[in-house]
Amino acid sequence: MSKISPQTLSEAIQAVLKVDKERKFKESIDLQVNLKNYDPQKDKRFSGSLKLPNVCRPRMTVCLLCDLVHEDIAKKEGVPTMNQEELKKLNKNKKLVKKMCNQYDAFLCSESIIKTVPRLVGPHMHRMGKFPTVCS
Repeated sequence: MSKISPQTLSEAIQAVLKVDKERKFKESIDLQVNLKNYDPQKDKRFSGSLKLPNVCRPRMTVCLLCDLVHEDIAKKEGVPTMNQEELKKLNKNKKLVKKMCNQYDAFLCSESIIKTVPRLVGPHMHRMGKFPTVCS
């Protein structure tokens, strides 16, 4: 694979974004980057998260799965929370977990309880693509 100039890349993106006709579904564009002479399994230099300058989804709803320490802080900020006791009440019930997943766009989880989440809710959150991201 050869190197692509930034101008060629921007022209290709503009051609893709050019509106041909109205579509009745949301479209997404994926950009795949391959690095030469880099093994992602051995070298973890590029792992991490990235903060975007603009909000992607302004009405995104997030729920915090947390312990009691983080629950008090989140309640003060107005963030919806669920603690371990509330997760235990779901009891791996597929319908209740699905209902919870449909209420929120994403889930964050305290480091202290992230290992217990799969035991409490089962594999259903992962199947729906809503498995929580660890926050500290």
